Amino acid sequence: QKKSKKSSETLTFKRPEGMHREVYALLYSDKKDAPPLLPSDTTQGYRTVKAKLGSKKVRPWKWMPFTNPARKDGAMFYHWRRAAEEGKDYPFARFNKTVQVPVYSEQEYQMYLHDDAWTKAETDHLFDLARRFDLRFVVIHDRYDHQQFKKRSVEDLKERYYHICAKLANIRAAPGTDLKIPVFDAGHERRRKEQLERLYNRTPEQVAEEEYLIQELRKIETRKKEREKRTQDLQKLITAADTTTEQRRAERKAPKKKLPQKKETEKPAVPETAGIKFPDFKSAGVTLRSQRMKLPSSVGQKKIKALEQMLMELGVDLNPMPTEEIVQMFNELRSDLVLLYELKQAFANCEYELQMLRHRYEALAKAGSIGPLGAEGTHPDGQAGLGIEEVKGDAKDQIIDVVGAPLTPNSVRRKV
Repeated sequence: QKKSKKSSETLTFKRPEGMHREVYALLYSDKKDAPPLLPSDTTQGYRTVKAKLGSKKVRPWKWMPFTNPARKDGAMFYHWRRAAEEGKDYPFARFNKTVQVPVYSEQEYQMYLHDDAWTKAETDHLFDLARRFDLRFVVIHDRYDHQQFKKRSVEDLKERYYHICAKLANIRAAPGTDLKIPVFDAGHERRRKEQLERLYNRTPEQVAEEEYLIQELRKIETRKKEREKRTQDLQKLITAADTTTEQRRAERKAPKKKLPQKKETEKPAVPETAGIKFPDFKSAGVTLRSQRMKLPSSVGQKKIKALEQMLMELGVDLNPMPTEEIVQMFNELRSDLVLLYELKQAFANCEYELQMLRHRYEALAKAGSIGPLGAEGTHPDGQAGLGIEEVKGDAKDQIIDVVGAPLTPNSVRRKV
């Protein structure tokens, strides 16, 4: 009994004080073995499989000679190769691609390929170099015999070669076949190289001037787009004003003529820029009429202040009693006033641009390119003044439009 007690006491281990249970569990396994000194991996999960080296014989390799079919000199080389591949062709010979240069006979040359500027010996020399150097015309031009034959450029050599190829393709083609004949434009290639040379030989001053002109051109295009946008906005405002006027006239005549209900519902579409577009309250529940008098967020602060000022000048209360009729009339009044405010701004912009064009016209008249302009848009001799497009066309060499008009000419606050 004493021995059994001693053995039970030695098998039990007590966790040291201050050590966490998880850390203590890492020290010993369930069998109470001692902790391993080296890391071990006994799991059968995802891991790289070790190479299984058996006792089989490796494939024999042999030092053997070989020749390259791409070479014409019959040179012999040696390398290590598997014994099973002995006698096979060199595998990299298939990457040797050659250009098929056409061959012509004496009769074909005399009948179709004769040219006064080229002799047959010179043409034969060109085609021989084309076969040797695989149509690398820069190398062909370098190896060309300029002492025996006439001095030629790369474009001349290309033009002669492709002209002969096209002739031979037309002669040898079967009737009715669709041919893809190569065409070389020597004149275009010469102009391209000349332009590239000029571009490369530019001075730093010329490069800076070109960049400056490109920037000015972008500015002119930007201002042109802005003018077109302002013109479109002005046209929308005019259309909106005309549509609003027609609607009011139709509403006044409606009770007299007793128009059918279908025509009353079919109202002409008004653009979004026409005055103020108030939101429709179609949600279920109780709503206040004063909410319908609230200006939408699309109206800017500048328009709101101008609208309040116009209402004060007209003696209209800014917060009237929100009955049904008053709400409708008040919203229509504010919409018309905002439309009037936008039309006045557009009119001021057009007047400013007209004044600017008049000053430019006077500057051109002083320069002597055109005659002076009278008070009513006519010359002193009675002829009508030139249009803006004619002015720009006559004086485009003297003045370039690089200074644009500001977007808001009425920088000083005006009274509406």
